[in-house]
Amino acid sequence: MSNVKQYNVVVGGNLLTVETGKLANLAGGAVTVRCGDTMLLATATMGRQPRAGIDFFPLSVDFEERLYSIGKIPGSFFRREGRPSEEAILVSRLIDRPLRPLFPKDLRNEVQLIITALSADHVNPPDILAIVGASAALTISDVPFGVAPFSGPIGAVRVGLIDGEFVLNPTYEQMAVSKLDLRLAGTREAVLMVECAANEVPEDQLVAALELAHKSIAPIIDLQVQMAKEIGKTKRTDYPSFKQDPALLERVATHSRARVASALKDVANKEDRNAALDVIEAEAVAALATTEVTGDAVKDCFHSVLKAEVRREIVDHSRRPDGRGLREIRPISIETGLSPRAHGSGLFTRGETQILSLATLGTPRDAQMLDTLSPQTSKRYMHHYNFPPYSTGEARFLRGSSRREIGHGALAERALLPVLPSEEEFSYTLRVVSEALSSNGSTSMASVCGSTLALMDAGVPIRKPVAGIAMGLVKQDDKYVILTDIQGMEDHLGDMDFKVAGTDEGITALQMDIKITGLTPKVMASALAQAREARLDILGKMAAHIAAPRADLSPFAPRLYVMMVPESKIGAIIGPGGKVIRAIQEETGAKIDIGDGGRVVIASADGEAAQRAMQRISELIETAEIGKLYTGRVVRIESFGAFVEIMPGTDGLVHISQLADFRVEQVEDVVKLGEELTVMVIDVDNGGKIRLSRQAVLEGWTAEEARSRDRKPSGGGGDRGGRGGDRGGRGGDRGGRPPRR
Repeated sequence: MSNVKQYNVVVGGNLLTVETGKLANLAGGAVTVRCGDTMLLATATMGRQPRAGIDFFPLSVDFEERLYSIGKIPGSFFRREGRPSEEAILVSRLIDRPLRPLFPKDLRNEVQLIITALSADHVNPPDILAIVGASAALTISDVPFGVAPFSGPIGAVRVGLIDGEFVLNPTYEQMAVSKLDLRLAGTREAVLMVECAANEVPEDQLVAALELAHKSIAPIIDLQVQMAKEIGKTKRTDYPSFKQDPALLERVATHSRARVASALKDVANKEDRNAALDVIEAEAVAALATTEVTGDAVKDCFHSVLKAEVRREIVDHSRRPDGRGLREIRPISIETGLSPRAHGSGLFTRGETQILSLATLGTPRDAQMLDTLSPQTSKRYMHHYNFPPYSTGEARFLRGSSRREIGHGALAERALLPVLPSEEEFSYTLRVVSEALSSNGSTSMASVCGSTLALMDAGVPIRKPVAGIAMGLVKQDDKYVILTDIQGMEDHLGDMDFKVAGTDEGITALQMDIKITGLTPKVMASALAQAREARLDILGKMAAHIAAPRADLSPFAPRLYVMMVPESKIGAIIGPGGKVIRAIQEETGAKIDIGDGGRVVIASADGEAAQRAMQRISELIETAEIGKLYTGRVVRIESFGAFVEIMPGTDGLVHISQLADFRVEQVEDVVKLGEELTVMVIDVDNGGKIRLSRQAVLEGWTAEEARSRDRKPSGGGGDRGGRGGDRGGRGGDRGGRPPRR
């Protein structure tokens, strides 16, 4: 293929290769991007006609996990990929967020990005490659992309923190020991998106990581600029434009600006303010819409007037829509134990945002099994976030979890992971569900607070409480204002949504989306410092309500008991086809989970049932102890002795010479199949064969005495298993043994 072109760049010591011209040549733009043996196909295509009846840019992004890329057949009934996993959805969001601001605002044609995993090596994560691939495909395509205020394509990198040193694009193995997982995407001039999980990393260290990441994307951007010059298609300019009419915008401003300003100043309540603005908007439509000017065009201009007025009030007068100060947090109320049956619950209300988080404790078998491209195969802690329509006063059909809901749940999950007890300390599987009951800004950060409360109410011994706060930014020319605890309008009309969660020591999660250029490290440092101030304030309010995790678990939570058993005994506990472990569970009602390293977890709300299960397991794993007495059942009879099961699945031989304190002619003369005998273990050979003696019990011998007497030769010929003496030639002589007692 003569049209195949390959471009290479080294980032963090790793070679990144972008190739085009070989695959998917009918797409608007297509590239493969590769690092190690992780390789993705990224395509970008734009529809020919605008989508009717919408007032937004219709961009769709899909990251397609294909399990053939790791040599695996899907585990579903249909043996093919179905709905995207949470991981795939999160990667799709990661791609969408930095790319969306780079498209023309007047574009209404469908643009579709599809990124397909062709190979995954379990060494190099695919998410950063997916962002780079999507940007490269757009850059060489005919899709309008890279417009003002931004210019050109984007780059993306990951930064880890290992042994105090930053690592660019770390591998999965390196990430397992990293204190930081920071993913950044942006243009040469601007940071557009940050997604970060951290283990209480200080603010100044995080700023340094952000600076390093933004500096490191430059070579990736240069590579794409070179591609555009050499092989890029001409960008389409023939699409129908949905730009605002400047003359109409001026007419709407003249008609409505003063009344909008009045509504923003005088009405602090969200519902009342929205109602007042709806009236002003409706009057503008009635006054200005004509046969040539649609009502939608008037509404679009009205939104621009509202945005300009909100921003002017904040920057010029430090006046927010609800009248708060720039650093002021809305009133907070806290309650725990709201649900009588949930294992833990926390209600966190901040202004008009209200979250109810509920915690459930489960057994190890309740962990989520993962069937994704990641090496991680299960999750012990799950955070799920629901956003019902009533939370914003709306009515609409309930569907499955949206991408936004999955993203918010994942953010709260990352925020709490660093403070959770290890599985060795606390064997429970943990699930927290956050229900957004009312929403006016930053429900995700309220979910972090509510979930901390729910876990503490459930008695989960978290190391420290975690709180979250959403910060905003409004920038006009050289002036900028940072806002603490942004509400919905400030999020929608501002220039930055900056969510920060952490403990009193450092940051555990961060998510940032920026709509402007020129966000300097100084501005980011100021935002982080202001967020810390707010976070500590919220943590203080939470501590005043519940200072530490409850000492006791809910009476409705299962109790877990942990046993460590030799790995060689696991088979005995499970039994053939799981027969033994099922029998114990049916008999006791307890649940039994066997983990790595011989870790056995018994779960039951009934303590006695758990103790019975533990006793049964102890019997199964017990090792025969020389000199110890056991009462067992005769399970087999041979001419030379009887086999007695002294422990479940473990038996030993009582030689005929050790069956009684007198001479035994036939085994059946003294014992019968199924009969119970008390015996002593007198020896265990290297192969694990157990020798037992009933005579030692009857005579009161030690194991050593029994062994020595067993070895003594008698006057007869023949060998009877080490004792010497032929039973037929001994007559009444008992070979020197003590007289019968």
